[in-house]
Amino acid sequence: MKSADIRQAFLRFFEEHGHTRVPSSSLVPGNDPTLLFTNAGMVPFKDVFLGRDPRDYVRATSSQRCVRAGGKHNDLDNVGYTARHHTFFEMLGNFSFGDYFKRDAIGFAWTFLTDVLGLPKEKLWVTVHISDDEAERIWKDEIGIDPERFSKLDEDNFWQMGDTGPCGPSSEIFYDHGPEVWGGPPGSPEEDGDRYIEIWNLVFMQFDRDASGEMTPLPKPSIDTGMGLERIAAVMQGVHSNYEIDLFQNLLKAAAEATGTDDLASPSLRVIADHIRSCAFLITDGVLPSNEGRGYVLRRIIRRAIRHGHKLGAQDAFFHKLVAALDSEMGEAYPELRKARDQIERVLLKEEEQFARTLDHGMGLLEQALSQLDGDTLAGETVFKLYDTYGFPYDLTADVCRERGVTLDEEGFNRELEAQRERARAASQFGADYSATIELDGATEFTGYDRLDDQARVVGLYDSEGNALERLTQEQSGVVVLDRTPFYGESGGQVGDTGYLSFGSGRFLVKDTQKQSGHHLHQGMLLEGELVVGADVTPQVDSSLRAATVRNHSATHLLHKALRLVLGEHVQQKGSLVTPERLRFDFSHFEAMTAEQLKEVERLVNEQVLANTPTRVETMTLDEAKEKGAAALFEAKYADSVRVLTIGADDFSIELCGGTHVARSGDIGCCHIVAESGIASGVRRIEAITGEGALAHFAEQEARLSRVAERLKAKPEQLEERVESLVERNRGLEKELERLKAKLASAAGSDMLAKVVEVKGVKVLSTRLEGVSGKELRGMLDQLKNKLSSGIVVLGVADEATGKVSLIAGVTDDLTAKVKAGELVNHVASQVGGKGGGRADMAQAGGSDVQALPGALENVPAWLDARL
Repeated sequence: MKSADIRQAFLRFFEEHGHTRVPSSSLVPGNDPTLLFTNAGMVPFKDVFLGRDPRDYVRATSSQRCVRAGGKHNDLDNVGYTARHHTFFEMLGNFSFGDYFKRDAIGFAWTFLTDVLGLPKEKLWVTVHISDDEAERIWKDEIGIDPERFSKLDEDNFWQMGDTGPCGPSSEIFYDHGPEVWGGPPGSPEEDGDRYIEIWNLVFMQFDRDASGEMTPLPKPSIDTGMGLERIAAVMQGVHSNYEIDLFQNLLKAAAEATGTDDLASPSLRVIADHIRSCAFLITDGVLPSNEGRGYVLRRIIRRAIRHGHKLGAQDAFFHKLVAALDSEMGEAYPELRKARDQIERVLLKEEEQFARTLDHGMGLLEQALSQLDGDTLAGETVFKLYDTYGFPYDLTADVCRERGVTLDEEGFNRELEAQRERARAASQFGADYSATIELDGATEFTGYDRLDDQARVVGLYDSEGNALERLTQEQSGVVVLDRTPFYGESGGQVGDTGYLSFGSGRFLVKDTQKQSGHHLHQGMLLEGELVVGADVTPQVDSSLRAATVRNHSATHLLHKALRLVLGEHVQQKGSLVTPERLRFDFSHFEAMTAEQLKEVERLVNEQVLANTPTRVETMTLDEAKEKGAAALFEAKYADSVRVLTIGADDFSIELCGGTHVARSGDIGCCHIVAESGIASGVRRIEAITGEGALAHFAEQEARLSRVAERLKAKPEQLEERVESLVERNRGLEKELERLKAKLASAAGSDMLAKVVEVKGVKVLSTRLEGVSGKELRGMLDQLKNKLSSGIVVLGVADEATGKVSLIAGVTDDLTAKVKAGELVNHVASQVGGKGGGRADMAQAGGSDVQALPGALENVPAWLDARL
């Protein structure tokens, strides 16, 4: 029975028994910031079990893609070396949210395994928790399990979501691979063997554990089950290793072809076949290689696969070629994988090319360190140096060392790593956030979506250190908190509003507005009068700055959608900053944008600006927003009620946003991209301007163009032709200058021959040149060697302004057996604070001690005398 058939049979069976088939969720958990990846089938339902996410069904079934390669659940080091460890796997599961409980869960599992899959009952072994008499009775009395194939265990059969919260006993079903495989049943001394393999875990969530450890029954006990698709496929296909199932066999063949090997049992080939699954699906779910968080784990997995490919003899990029084979195996079950195939291949190829240089260099350094090893432990300092200085990942060093029987000094590595972190912390200076000390009940009512002025009352005053005050006096800086305000508090990338709080005969200048715990903190200075707690004020937002800010903010939404259209759906917002002057938008993408792509993005945005359609803001539930197709960082936490912004013709952009926006898209005026750059691995940044800012930019560009035209005595429309003419003329002058320099150098070379001395019958010229650049030394050396026919030349140039020394040494072919140019130039360079190298007949070097150059050149004959 093929893997795909088992998956469908499982989902179909539970659908027939009243379960709603739920598609696999993303590998990036949407409801648990404590998890790096979705690592179990129940993760997408966590909030359902806790009662925070009501659904319109009480029974569900799914085939959930999972990754265990980072954090607590990390199988990375075992992958490829065991029969059942993977970074990526599929978890088949059925769930009950307060509906059925133990009897039905056990019955469903037994029926599916024995009736649908046809597994022999005598091949199955069942365990329950030692306290779970109810489950024991159901298994023995109702299912009729053989008591000889039944165990009651303690810790192995109790599940908990965390130290507190839902928990309960579990029942596990094992498959017996037969006496020819070593190992004993669960609970026996030989249970670590491979004879009995767990295939299904039934969790009975029936308690709520508090901080003291006391457990109280849940009002609605629930069911969470999980069965690994790869494990059950191995059972159904009569093989003992997951890598022998149909799904892996095809991936292994593709990997063997890509790497040029024919050993399908190779652990390295298994690593590659496993890793292509996790890498491809992580990229499908928006994760890109980087140096932190999920992106770092992805990069580690990719690099581990590449290293094993190189170990098998692969010389060129190969890993990205396996995406096609994976698509053939899993694209039908996961159409999102098939849709993202091109993107996955591009990301993997780019990462392969980038890592090739690191791998070659790092492996050479590691091999050198291992060859010089005294003992069987690689020092933590060495491991850290490979990691920190040369970018060679720790886990790759661990892989290589394990193959050589060498132990890593992990404690020493961690010590060096922590020391580096301490140095980084010491070098960083963070300003104190005084607002963190402000504590107030209630919340400020924000009225600024519809108006820029209001009537409000002061409910709190604080000094610049966050200390509560009764009053502010003239020219005193502080923070004012109101019961209601039209001032937008900085959030979502949009900066806080500025303006004034007016009252009687006084005014408070608001320089910034921040948000804290539901309150808006108006930060600034009292210009006139005296402000006391309880006073009535008139808040007035600076309308021109607010208008400029909302233009830029609305443009970020159009920009985000345009980027997804031009670059692909993998683009996700990674941050933004919206000020009155400009906007900054950070997004996930793996390479620099081309000029054509930037032009197309700008065109799409301005097309929507010109459409001048009304902007709509609606309030709805998060589920309604998702159904509407709103874009959001859904792994972030949102309130039950969210604001959805729709802007552009034909609902061009639909996103969740709590910021302020233009009434019509045309209010943006225009949008112009001024810069695109990389800010981190896999993250790009666009900077743009709109409205009056864009007009001012265009005016300045036109003025600059006019000034250049005036300098060239041409009209602006003639500039291109005039500049091209100047460039051609400059090229001609440069060529003429080079010709004259060569002529002068030849004459100077003839003059320098007078400085030649003989050392044991060999002509030697060692001299300092003036008025010659380091780049011109090579040409002069060749001329002098030709003039000498046989001899040794050392030339030096010193730049007094920069303090740099340039050296070059040449040895004619008939003398290289006695003297090497590289050794000679290094001898001279060592005296001027530098080093260098090159071929036996020519070598170059640099230095930093200008004053030592004359003496170093004078010592050349004496050095040669000892060697000729």
